[in-house]
Amino acid sequence: MILLQSHSRFLLQTLLNRIQNSCMYLMFERHVGNSSRVSLEKCIELDHHWVEFDDVRYHVQVSMKNPHILLLSLSLPTPPLETVFVGGLPFGAIEAIKAAYGVIVQILDPPRDGFNLTLKLNLSKLPQDEDQRHTLLVKIASVREVVLGAPLRVILKHLASRTVAPDIDQFVALVHRPNESFFLVPQQAEKVTVVFPMRFKDSIDTVLATSFLQEFMESRRTAGLSNAPPCLWSQTPPLELKGVTDDALSANAGFVTFVILPRHVEGRKLDRTVWNLSTFHAYVNYHVKCSEGFMHSRMRRRVESLIQALNCAKPDQEKTKKTPQTRSFKRLNLKDSRTNSSS
Repeated sequence: MILLQSHSRFLLQTLLNRIQNSCMYLMFERHVGNSSRVSLEKCIELDHHWVEFDDVRYHVQVSMKNPHILLLSLSLPTPPLETVFVGGLPFGAIEAIKAAYGVIVQILDPPRDGFNLTLKLNLSKLPQDEDQRHTLLVKIASVREVVLGAPLRVILKHLASRTVAPDIDQFVALVHRPNESFFLVPQQAEKVTVVFPMRFKDSIDTVLATSFLQEFMESRRTAGLSNAPPCLWSQTPPLELKGVTDDALSANAGFVTFVILPRHVEGRKLDRTVWNLSTFHAYVNYHVKCSEGFMHSRMRRRVESLIQALNCAKPDQEKTKKTPQTRSFKRLNLKDSRTNSSS
């Protein structure tokens, strides 16, 4: 199975290209002068829109006036009623952004129209060391994980220290798809229960996802995955979600429950656990689409082989069909012709 990357590849490539263009701009300005500045600024102007994962929209813009400032805007999926946003963002997102990026990133208030968050990146403050700069750019390209995974990170950090996060409700709803959420149950200091209601619009996807999730649960019993979080799948909501509204628990592919223990969030495992949980539905959806495409390819190859077998079984019509051109006549000799004439 394939795990999705934690950073946006397009955003990372855009940032790397932008750094390269900025270096070319400085070298060009140093050797040529300000007289050709306008022609170069037109080459490094930037304005990109794109969508990734579950309706997460990005907008990257660089103006001609200041080529060293990059504006990165992020639009999150529409949160359902049970999900709590503070200022248009999940709780803890502002603190997570400041802790991850420091002085390089400034949060604009209010954000651009149509977006939940707008960050102002000063590329001139990036580290001079190439490895450190690339590491920071990868972290910037992982802004989706930083923002949407902020509440999950807060709760799992307390789990790592075997404490319960203060001022936390009985269950916490986190958005991961438009108008859909998954739930955390941080009631105990020794574990955190994570429940995913699995919903799919297509009936074929629902059947494939149900089979996939059942096999996913069974694979947990293998010896090599003994340290993985316990995983359960059920057709009905688990008891931990008692009290949640029926609309939030509508799931046509069942419910997946993970039990996260302190050993799963120790040290560097925290970042990987946060990312895997926040993109679990996208992970399942990816493999469902791959399975559907594989079956379609097998069906097409099977049909082609059957058509080829039928074509081989057809008789050769050119040899069996009688036409006037294929009639044969017997040539008579002179003796036979006299006999026929006398008779």
